[in-house]
Amino acid sequence: MRVNGDEKSLNGVYTLKDFLAREGYDITRIAVEKNGVIIPKTSFESETLDENDRLEIVTFVGGG
Repeated sequence: MRVNGDEKSLNGVYTLKDFLAREGYDITRIAVEKNGVIIPKTSFESETLDENDRLEIVTFVGGG
């Protein structure tokens, strides 16, 4: 699977929510695109991943 251009191994079946937790993402501060489609946060728990997927994960940063 490719995440932000880097190769990642799944080593099992993951939901998007589980994968993001494994990788240390704060799901309240990100947006995720899977294979060119933006995934709503309400679908993170049911959206499954496989080795052929491409994810783009954008982290929101606050500041002034």
